[in-house]
Amino acid sequence: MKQGQNLLGDCLINEGVLTRERLEEALNAQKKDKGKQGLLGETLVELGYCSEDDLARVIAKRAGVPLVSLESYTVDPAAVATMSVDSARRYRALPIAYESDKLVMAMRHPTDLMAIDDLRILTGHDITPVFAPDSELEAAIDRYLLTDMEFEQVEEDELQADDITSGSEGTGDNPAVQLANMILSQAVNAKASDIHIEPYDKNVRIRFRIDGVLHDMLTPPRRMHGSLISRIKVMANMDIAERRKPQDGRMSLKIEGRTVDFRVASLPTSFGERLTLRLLDRTGSVISLEELGISSEVLDRFRQVIKLPYGMILVTGPTGSGKTTTLYAAMEVVDRSEKNVITVEDPVEYRMEGISQVQINTKAGLTFTAGLRSILRSDPDIMMVGEIRDRETARLAVESAMTGHLVFSSLHTNDAAGTISRLTEMEIEPFLTASSLKCVVSQRLVRVLCNHCKEPYEICRSDVDNVNDFPWEQDAGSMTLYRPAGCMRCSNTGYRGRMGVYELLFASEAVQQLTLDRKPAGEIKKAAVAEGMITMWQDGMKKVKKGTTSLEEVLRVVV
Repeated sequence: MKQGQNLLGDCLINEGVLTRERLEEALNAQKKDKGKQGLLGETLVELGYCSEDDLARVIAKRAGVPLVSLESYTVDPAAVATMSVDSARRYRALPIAYESDKLVMAMRHPTDLMAIDDLRILTGHDITPVFAPDSELEAAIDRYLLTDMEFEQVEEDELQADDITSGSEGTGDNPAVQLANMILSQAVNAKASDIHIEPYDKNVRIRFRIDGVLHDMLTPPRRMHGSLISRIKVMANMDIAERRKPQDGRMSLKIEGRTVDFRVASLPTSFGERLTLRLLDRTGSVISLEELGISSEVLDRFRQVIKLPYGMILVTGPTGSGKTTTLYAAMEVVDRSEKNVITVEDPVEYRMEGISQVQINTKAGLTFTAGLRSILRSDPDIMMVGEIRDRETARLAVESAMTGHLVFSSLHTNDAAGTISRLTEMEIEPFLTASSLKCVVSQRLVRVLCNHCKEPYEICRSDVDNVNDFPWEQDAGSMTLYRPAGCMRCSNTGYRGRMGVYELLFASEAVQQLTLDRKPAGEIKKAAVAEGMITMWQDGMKKVKKGTTSLEEVLRVVV
């Protein structure tokens, strides 16, 4: 038995965390697995003989250093910037703060004096070691130390080239360059959809929109605002001298092999320019229909509609509800070998083989209406119009569906039944809507509970008296649901990723007749429900019951 193992085992026994018998069992297990030699703590956790928290507490006490939880610690970006990701991974250490001119270093081995000396030379600062649990340390290194990743700026006409020009003159000693690279890299790693850089009196607030919700990420000092804004504006080919007018720009970056488009918008405010960046990952794959989360029985009917020779299929919901993702999933199912498939989009978010995709360019006069007219002259079988924004586009789409084309598009409405009323408001005659419309998919996005930290809790009937159509089991007085807790893996939000809640309205004879009679959306919805339509609320409640999302999340997005 090694002395270090013996000391750790004895400390765990003395603290009442472990028994002598279990220690011997763990040591015997290590002998059988030579790869685990010297990793007693990992073996004990794997066997379930102690928790990682207990292990961390004992190790920190044994080393005589403070125990730090990186899940709740406010990490200083300036401290992080003193070390490369390679060094952090080699020494299993991460600088997290400055304290009296010393660098606070979270370490896996805080008593390793040789490593501390190396880190002092590498960073140029004296080191104050603290202990952090190994899983938290690894997650924090991945989250915070990303400025040394492969970070290249991609020219538009070089997207397919192998010798892409590097855009990170980047990784030198310029603090603004380092901060910009850190922000962009962290956003990509966190799968953020937007970055907000907002100046205020004393600092700059940087927020990421992750899974549809804004989160505070960094608060660099006010003095870095000007150089940070200038750096990003240069990358996006914007005029850095113009600070009084809003500007738009764009850039493409290659980060760890992933090509990501950024659309940049500047806006003058009382404290200076703010920037909003929209992210679009070009290397992202199209989600399949099965992955959307539509119930199996409804999905089978939807597939049948997609394979019809003509008609119109609409996907509806507010901005950011995943309509485009659903449209792409449907386009994956259509026959692209024997059919001519053309889309007109703004922007083209995913490249799809076997489909001609047209990018909207309003400055050149290529609008949705003009693009749709052009598509009709190109002998299409199937068309996808990114969005119906006006009466003319709606009319062309309906007429195309009436003349032997299968048309997919999206529309901004609150629910599926309301789509029919919306088309009538856009001066589409009800008989045209009744004849052309085959299916309406209405949807919202809810955040998915993090599997690593979600926690169960019991609710009683009295707790949800004000919640309609709650999926109670018959005669059940209580039910186990799940709620968010928060951990490093989900950035302390309790959620990780999103999924859709859906309602699919199929154009049955009853729905068509109500459309012809110009009946209100409420009557159409009532008839559809009577024929078996599952509403968004009901679909959301099913996902709550399964523990996929939380009750609060469904209440937040479904009205």
